Amino acid sequence: MSSRVIVASVVAALYPVVALAQGQPPRLPVGATAAPPASVQAPADPGYEALIKTCKTAPPAGRGRGAGGRGGGRGAAPAQGIREYKVTEIPGVIAAGQTWQFLWQEAGNNGDGIVGTDDGGLLLAQNDNSRVIRLDRNGRPTTAYTDTHTGGALSINKKGATFIVQRGLRATVTQLAPQRRVLANSYQGEPLDCIGGVINDLTADSRGGAYFTMGGVYYADPKGVVTKYGQDVTPNGIVLSADEKTLYVTDGPELAVFDVQADGALTNQRAFGKYEGNGDGLSIDSMGRVYVTTNLGVVVLSPEGKNLGTIPTPRGIITGAFGGPDKKTFFILARGATDNDGTEVANAAQVWSIPMIAQGYRGRAK
Repeated sequence: MSSRVIVASVVAALYPVVALAQGQPPRLPVGATAAPPASVQAPADPGYEALIKTCKTAPPAGRGRGAGGRGGGRGAAPAQGIREYKVTEIPGVIAAGQTWQFLWQEAGNNGDGIVGTDDGGLLLAQNDNSRVIRLDRNGRPTTAYTDTHTGGALSINKKGATFIVQRGLRATVTQLAPQRRVLANSYQGEPLDCIGGVINDLTADSRGGAYFTMGGVYYADPKGVVTKYGQDVTPNGIVLSADEKTLYVTDGPELAVFDVQADGALTNQRAFGKYEGNGDGLSIDSMGRVYVTTNLGVVVLSPEGKNLGTIPTPRGIITGAFGGPDKKTFFILARGATDNDGTEVANAAQVWSIPMIAQGYRGRAK
């Protein structure tokens, strides 16, 4: 790993009521973000404009965020530093007084779609260096995959196949394991880049296909044929229900929900659950509750869409996932870090975890 990586484990906060991230995570070295990234998202690539000129229909302007940015959607917010928080009880979900444990951080754009692993750890895509990091349960990193072409989000289906969205020029949905192959790289006969913006998040199904967001909701079937679904939806995070009969997508301050047909087609789009702020990442638990990451924390929605409450977080967060040996730990990817001169570093990310009463769905990684 790069010398920019700092790994630490912080003992849970001692304050019984109001918790500040105890001990403060270590600060990033001065200049940690000075070097240009090793990989960039498609709109920042020098060849992007030439490729887009080949599209039959020019994509909408302004949807890409370029180097150091994240995928499309409305969930992103600037890093705001460590903040105080107080966890209150959400029955059946989390006990009052729980605190977040800091595990890991790195300068650079560390992508969406973290997923838990069977050994209790976590897989994390790294947008800026095209690697996937595996964190063990104590936050120790190793490199799981390299050369992911600006990989930005991960998903593992019920059969154990691992997929990633590749955000570099000529974007793809790619299977990393058990064998590495491109699942989809075109839409209606043209490169995915012709859709416009940055490919963002994904959720893989047991058929061998994957749903992904890229300014809209798309399904790449097991043969790689891509179909668009949905009306008037600006999606970001995306996740299938445990039985794969429902697809949830963040759409600003609410979820858009679809019924999934036997062939993977989506029907019956409708609104489901509201919350404060804009939703970013999504996860589910074994009881069918849906977890939405926002700048304020992790919003918990019941299987019927009722807002059960928010688990506040020490930073604004990008995405989250259940993990740990029993899947009763919730991990978040938080936005930003602090330089050792005290300056907030926006282009950085941190992983934190918290113990839960709720348990993640054990038949799938997320």
